[in-house]
Amino acid sequence: MNMQVVRWCLDLGMGVMFLVSFITGFFKFTLLMRVLGLTDLVLPLALMSDVHDWSGLVLGFFVAVHLFVNRRWISGMTRKILAGEMGS
Repeated sequence: MNMQVVRWCLDLGMGVMFLVSFITGFFKFTLLMRVLGLTDLVLPLALMSDVHDWSGLVLGFFVAVHLFVNRRWISGMTRKILAGEMGS
């Protein structure tokens, strides 16, 4: 499989899961819900909390796979930086 496609899919998945997690986390603030006049009937908080939790877990999985796929680049850059080869 083409690794560029794999990396693109991982990045897309991370981006989508971040947005879902961010949006649901944003609306989980009870003060915000009161200020906007939103009730549990409009935005069911139990469902939103579940979606928020699951999207966070999926995001964590995508990040772990992303770090594994890019481990050579990460270790190479770390060696360069620690060796002082990345001069300004």
